[in-house]
Amino acid sequence: MVADVIRDLIGPSAGAWAFVGLFAVAFLAATLLPLSSEIAVIAMIGAGHTAFTVLTVATLGNVLGSCLNYVGGAWGAQWWGRRRGAAGDGERNGVDHHPAAVSLLKKWGPLALVFSWVPVVGDPLTVVAGALGIRWIPFVGFVTLGKFLRYVAVVGAMDSVWPGWVR
Repeated sequence: MVADVIRDLIGPSAGAWAFVGLFAVAFLAATLLPLSSEIAVIAMIGAGHTAFTVLTVATLGNVLGSCLNYVGGAWGAQWWGRRRGAAGDGERNGVDHHPAAVSLLKKWGPLALVFSWVPVVGDPLTVVAGALGIRWIPFVGFVTLGKFLRYVAVVGAMDSVWPGWVR
């Protein structure tokens, strides 16, 4: 009974609205909000949508949410720099509150953004990337790669537990 209700809400009969919901969940999950888009991906595929379409929409939403983090970090660093510059402390750029993310980015450069999907560390990593001025093209490329591979791993794990689950 519950499965039928879920299938009606997000299954193929729901049309494009199911994908709008998936996009929104994936987008918000990539921000600093504590959401999990993996559950939505699993539910959408379980409801009968094709894995390729679900992975594409979820990755797009998740990457665009990370881009919002990047822009927020860049704008925040500019604002912080102006604020601290007026106070005579222009050296600080506001990223010192995320030492793990700064350390990863300084050690590995943009390649560290492949780990932007990791819970707790990934969202601040994308904010700090914007604050540090990581170039846009490598940012989008590595974030997309990491987030897509994460979804592929989740779907692959589900399919190995329940063979034939993925359509």
